[in-house]
Amino acid sequence: MAASRDHRVHFSLFFWVLTFSFSAGWFGGGENEQRKLSVELNPGLTPSAPPPPPGVALLHVRALGRNDTLHFLLCSQGAPALLLVHTDSASSAVQVDWPAFLARNTSGSLRVEPQSSVLFSSAVVFSRLWEYDDANDTADPQRLPPSGFFPPYELQNFTWSGLDNRTLDPAAPSARLCGGDGSPGFANGSFCLQVSFFASEGRGQDWPRLLHTANSSQIRVWLDGVPPRANRSRFSLELQAVGGAYPPDRVEVLRSIDDEYTPSIFKVSQWVSSPANSSSAAPGFVQWKPVAYRRPGPVLEDATPCRHSAPLPPRRAPPASGLLRAFYGPEPQTSALNVSFGLTGEPFYSSTRFLSWTFLVGVGSPPVDSFSPLVLSIMAVGLGTPMILLLLGGVCVCMRKRATPPAAYEPIN
Repeated sequence: MAASRDHRVHFSLFFWVLTFSFSAGWFGGGENEQRKLSVELNPGLTPSAPPPPPGVALLHVRALGRNDTLHFLLCSQGAPALLLVHTDSASSAVQVDWPAFLARNTSGSLRVEPQSSVLFSSAVVFSRLWEYDDANDTADPQRLPPSGFFPPYELQNFTWSGLDNRTLDPAAPSARLCGGDGSPGFANGSFCLQVSFFASEGRGQDWPRLLHTANSSQIRVWLDGVPPRANRSRFSLELQAVGGAYPPDRVEVLRSIDDEYTPSIFKVSQWVSSPANSSSAAPGFVQWKPVAYRRPGPVLEDATPCRHSAPLPPRRAPPASGLLRAFYGPEPQTSALNVSFGLTGEPFYSSTRFLSWTFLVGVGSPPVDSFSPLVLSIMAVGLGTPMILLLLGGVCVCMRKRATPPAAYEPIN
């Protein structure tokens, strides 16, 4: 009996140690990297130099780590683009030859020095905004004939505003770009980007509440008040990715059982690169949850699913962005995909005349959502309660057996 009690005690201790270790592994999350952020508009442009044309600006956010530096460069020359350069030096710096940079025909007019410190670079370009007449409510632009599409909005032809010292917040670095092409369609509407930069790991305040790290930035894209060209219009956004020798070339879809932070969404999509030797170059990523919102203040009722096309194979192509031509050259390796908004049966764009979508751009491994404390608590109660009941039941049975004396034999007459 004593040996049996010892086994039960050991099993109980093992169970609680295992539960504590499991919970600590999820809650701990590993080391939270910290970076020091600094913001600079039009780096290296002296007051005596000619100013950039209206609507053209270059934002540089420097994220300094212990032994490395991330350089985020957001530019509104041509199609808006975000360039990310990762170096192994704490003193690397951005150098811009402004006359050549503004001419948009000179490669190498933007560099990160020393060039030998560059470990990895990648960029995302917003190249086109497609509008199509979804008369049959298929919500699949790949099944439409070319006649179903309206002429695309070429974002490289837009005039951009908002990237200036008045709109920058050094305490919580972010920048906003809004633009239009001067056509009647954009007379009362706009296409906007909100780019946020982070010093440490955290989570967005608004849905879809993406988990970010100090190695990533968040971009929120929205279309507001643009008159649709058909009663059943839907939109699709074309993204181009440039990544040096290894541009993003595949999309991974990860699944989860936890939707606490983004209700009703159990997936996350990652557009990642496939370097030949992952130990020699840190991969970059574009990460999002397949959901958009039809109103400025996201709520569950206004969520609408989105889908992505398969990435086109990397190819040499002239970039639509002056920033990428200046950094990568006239024909960098470029990949592209489309993100379309809405599914069959979902309201069309005309219902609210608003669409917003949020994603991350970063270097290294994409952030991974672990189970939230609420889900862990439910799991602990669901798994722990039956075990506790079994242990208590076993103890009660043993105590009852010990308290009951063995039955005595009655004499036989």
